[in-house]
Amino acid sequence: MTSASPWLGSELVLASNNKGKLAEFELLFSELHLNTQIIPQGQLNIPDAIEDGLSFIENAIIKARHAARISGKAAIADDSGLVVPILNGAPGIYSARYAGEHGNDAANNEKLLQELLPYRKTEQAIKGMFVCVLALLRHADDPLPIIVQGIWQGEILDQARGEHGFGYDPLFWIPELKCSSAEIAKAEKNKISHRGQAMQKLKAQLLSS
Repeated sequence: MTSASPWLGSELVLASNNKGKLAEFELLFSELHLNTQIIPQGQLNIPDAIEDGLSFIENAIIKARHAARISGKAAIADDSGLVVPILNGAPGIYSARYAGEHGNDAANNEKLLQELLPYRKTEQAIKGMFVCVLALLRHADDPLPIIVQGIWQGEILDQARGEHGFGYDPLFWIPELKCSSAEIAKAEKNKISHRGQAMQKLKAQLLSS
């Protein structure tokens, strides 16, 4: 493996303590042969940022800048969620706490189903999209962070299907595969998902920088 990237340094703070995200970023940087260690912000006693932006991009930058400022290192963050155009973009940036309690998948899914009931009689298929925005900052005052986004188009089911995944996966129908996001294997999902698309774009950006 090559030496640490002078562009990033030897350490990169992940503005999250999610083990799944940590594994994805570690794999990406390993594939790029960058000897950059990914450190979850919790290991540095960095508290969660206040996500008061009004878009995925704003919140991703807020989280990355917060982690970079406290740590003094480069930082990366993602902000993601489900957007349903017929609901004016809801759940959107509030996806994880749509029903009030952060991370209550069952309650969030039930609220989404209830909100869509009035449209079921008139709409043949209710469109939805998963969105992931990644923001990478070289330092806390970086005026030109790397920003990439992935969008995964689909439809919203009227009842849950599948046992895999998390969040809104059981309600997210993939027409070309004729299954829900919760019915496909994790490896297959990672190739086509919103986060998978964003990771590939980030890889391309890093290779060209």
